[in-house]
Amino acid sequence: MHSIGRPLKRLEDRPLLTGAGRFAADIAFPGQVTMRVVRSPVAFGRLLAIDASAALACPGVLAVWTAADVADLPPIDFRMTKIDGLEPYRQPVLARDFVRYVGEPVAVVFAADPYAAEDAADLVFCEIDDLSPCLDPLAEPGEFAPGASTLRTEPAVLRKGYGDLDAAFAQAHAVVELAVSIGRHSGIPLETRGAVAILGDDDVLTLHGAAKVVHYNRDAIARMLGRDPAKLQLSECHVGGGFGIRGEIYPEDVLACAAALRLRRPVRWIEDRREHQIAANHSRDQSHRLRAAVDGRGFILGLDVCFFTDQGAYIRTHGATVSDLAAALLPGPYIVPAYRVEGHIRLTNKTPSGTYRAPGRYETTFARERLIDAIAHRLGLDPVAVRRVNLIPETAMPFDRGIDALGTHVVYDSGKYHDLLERALGHLGYPALKDEIAARRATGEAVGLGLAFFVEKSGLGPRDLARVSVAGDGAVRIVTGACSIGQGVETAMAQICAETLRVPIDRMTVVHGQTREIPIGFGAYASRVTVMTGSAVKLATEDLLGQASRIAGRLLQADPAVLAYRDGAFLHPDTGASVDLATIASQSAEGLTGEGLFETSHMNYPYGVHVAQVRIDRETCGVSVERYLVAYDIGRAINPMLVEGQIVGAAVQGIGGALLEEFVYDPDGQPLATSFADYLMPTSREAPPVDVLLREDAPSPLNPLGVKGAGEGGLTAVGAAIASAVDDALGRPGLVSRLPITPDFLHGALAAPAGR
Repeated sequence: MHSIGRPLKRLEDRPLLTGAGRFAADIAFPGQVTMRVVRSPVAFGRLLAIDASAALACPGVLAVWTAADVADLPPIDFRMTKIDGLEPYRQPVLARDFVRYVGEPVAVVFAADPYAAEDAADLVFCEIDDLSPCLDPLAEPGEFAPGASTLRTEPAVLRKGYGDLDAAFAQAHAVVELAVSIGRHSGIPLETRGAVAILGDDDVLTLHGAAKVVHYNRDAIARMLGRDPAKLQLSECHVGGGFGIRGEIYPEDVLACAAALRLRRPVRWIEDRREHQIAANHSRDQSHRLRAAVDGRGFILGLDVCFFTDQGAYIRTHGATVSDLAAALLPGPYIVPAYRVEGHIRLTNKTPSGTYRAPGRYETTFARERLIDAIAHRLGLDPVAVRRVNLIPETAMPFDRGIDALGTHVVYDSGKYHDLLERALGHLGYPALKDEIAARRATGEAVGLGLAFFVEKSGLGPRDLARVSVAGDGAVRIVTGACSIGQGVETAMAQICAETLRVPIDRMTVVHGQTREIPIGFGAYASRVTVMTGSAVKLATEDLLGQASRIAGRLLQADPAVLAYRDGAFLHPDTGASVDLATIASQSAEGLTGEGLFETSHMNYPYGVHVAQVRIDRETCGVSVERYLVAYDIGRAINPMLVEGQIVGAAVQGIGGALLEEFVYDPDGQPLATSFADYLMPTSREAPPVDVLLREDAPSPLNPLGVKGAGEGGLTAVGAAIASAVDDALGRPGLVSRLPITPDFLHGALAAPAGR
């Protein structure tokens, strides 16, 4: 009975479908206190005073804190890509001296109920001397704050590269230059953030509502509070979407924990939608300038790139992750023998930015694939032919990219790039589809096709631990350090375990996101769970089965090596006697538990092709995505249904970023997209049928399952493919150089003469 590769229904769904789900807002304790955050109403200013007297006089108010009350709490530290010199730009839990973006926490109110807390928060008066905000990340760097000459709005510049770039440009047949940019948007989970902290009688502080990286956050919050990590536990609830932005440490998480310790009462904070729009991590917001030296075939001899990341007002837990990934992975699936990149991290008076699904790759795939299209147009070549000539051949795998990302040397582990491209074109019936599109255009329709290729990264180490145990009743318990953010962790881990144990997954319980259950856990990010945690579960299951075989040998009075194993039981080949796992577990004084630790020093690299077919209404300038294909090779699919769900959902998010979503600001730094009335997200009406061509042609040699990550590739190339399709629909190569592609932009483009 094989489990891997089958589209089994999710174990996670029953509690969600029957109303038994428990999200952060469902967590409540007797005597709890509501925390409400007072946020800066201005983008930049000197914080002169905070008057909380009126708030403190309100019935039910227990306390109001400002920066002076939490002076012992350090700024929030980085979790990833620490670069020397970034420390002064970390965010304090409450604003000190200056406010630097609309929505920055300046005070917190604690009251007996949410109504009293909100009323009191409205009475906290902040005296702020307004200053002119910096909103343009491309402006010349200046002081981070008046008088802070040692701190600049450009805290770091990343530089990477390899090969002889000067020689590449010296021998170029042509030099193609391009400037592109990607607007500011983010994950926007429908469930906003929440934190509920309670101090137990055993002096253990528990934070409910955590997600993504609970072990790291436990240790980081413990350091900030000066507390033994053993006295702090993080407990994951159900999560209404993660997408990278949920689960990092934010000021509210630390403040809720500190308040529970000081007030000796449970403290509950649930974010409202406006708060989420202005306070949770934004993302994207990059501008790229590219120069490519190419030969007559369109082969890229050398690539020179300068890009700018608008990091917002502070550098949060991700550090320089987005810029680092952008710099390292921009060459994508192409050979590019010489490469130089300079990535500028810039600070502005906007909401701080972090990671969002496919961070750095959505942006750079858009930039790189727009460049490929520009090369094809410049040389009069077919865009698909230019991609073919540049793709890394299968015979070059593993392919050393000659560059580092996240402290890991980038070596593409396996891939059949040319093969997948041809399969994608064949799946579409590409020549016939091109003819059909041309026929429709001949009747006046604005329809077009766009194609983009991408390489993703997944399976970030360094390690993961899992434990698998069998009880006397045959129930299987899998304990991991992973977290669930909606991706089907329980089902995938159960299928991996079931593949070895040969028992149904409905006998399994998967524990995740609970720091008290397991000492090591790296959580859910960077498409790592199936690769890292799944491999650990496989090793743990094999360890358990090895122990069970030795016990079975004693019980059946046979050499364990001669016993057959099927459907959860060991069978004696001569006598026919058998013993199942439940009996073995009940006969073992120590219980039956296996442990697996999987370690790796390299990421692995899934890859794929996106093809978009769009139609543009010339009157409304609206873009409709008529058809969408994602061809994706992930090495091995544990559950194809889960993988396809991940791909389809990610593709729709990518469509949002390509056509609809953007955080915009007025000249004073006031955010203009603070509700769903202004921040437009794709609905079922905007979501096209997404065709998935799932391939398993290039398993990874770096883990025992051969798997690669599946969570981000459905999103990575959407902006690039749709931009190319819009160009094609309007017969205007190179028209789209910025995302999102708004009706206003298209109206102006259609009104202007071609070539302007």
